[in-house]
Amino acid sequence: MSDDLVSQPEASMEPHAATQPDFLLNGRVRLLQPDGGYRAAIDPVFLAAITAATDGERVLDVGTGTGAAALCLAVRVPGVVVVGLEQRADACAFARRNADLSGVAGRVEVVQGDLLEPPGSLAAGGFDRVMMNPPYLKAGAASRPPDDWKAAANMEGAARLPDWIRFADAMLKPRGTLTMVHRADRIDDILQALRGRFGSLVLVPLWPKPGVEAKRLLLVARKGGRAPARLTAGLAVHKAEGGYSAAAERVLRDAEALEF
Repeated sequence: MSDDLVSQPEASMEPHAATQPDFLLNGRVRLLQPDGGYRAAIDPVFLAAITAATDGERVLDVGTGTGAAALCLAVRVPGVVVVGLEQRADACAFARRNADLSGVAGRVEVVQGDLLEPPGSLAAGGFDRVMMNPPYLKAGAASRPPDDWKAAANMEGAARLPDWIRFADAMLKPRGTLTMVHRADRIDDILQALRGRFGSLVLVPLWPKPGVEAKRLLLVARKGGRAPARLTAGLAVHKAEGGYSAAAERVLRDAEALEF
């Protein structure tokens, strides 16, 4: 899903140039992103909105990138602590700078590391919630983008979707909650990877506009949960005539939580 945020050149941050900050949540989050490379749009904003964290909780954002989801959550919930795990050193640098620009550096920690070989600072069972925006494409499912950052964000590498979910399971406390945004057409893969680890599923389709099939899916699952799965009415992101729907505006501009 694309967004309508506009950026202009500001500074350099090798090997990817930085840009003038994008403003999320009506300016409450300032997000420097690489110029010409991967750029977060609105998916991480919806991911943060569906993550029902409360004051005092610890949340792990896996594959935090430049920090969009982590920052949106930290801004919306003033008492939450967010740890972002990111493999790329340059992305970590952006995320740390963005946390500072957004005024939440004291509650957002960015850790460089690989979920297949987690850094020792991430203790198993140490988080109340895990949120993630994994690469949407299976390895080899499409031509790999020439930009290595964009390729890593869009296409699975050594870590496949089941690895992401196993990692979330390991990091969560008993009965902890996983939230995820992914492509709707990968629902079979998602459900298979969750089986035996997570239950009490809540599925939230994101309809591009009324009458158009969902391209994205938000998911909430509880570690060890046993309640029946629920498929919600979802949310239409745009109005039929164009522009964001009122429900989407409340999330994207007003930092409102998504509750289903």
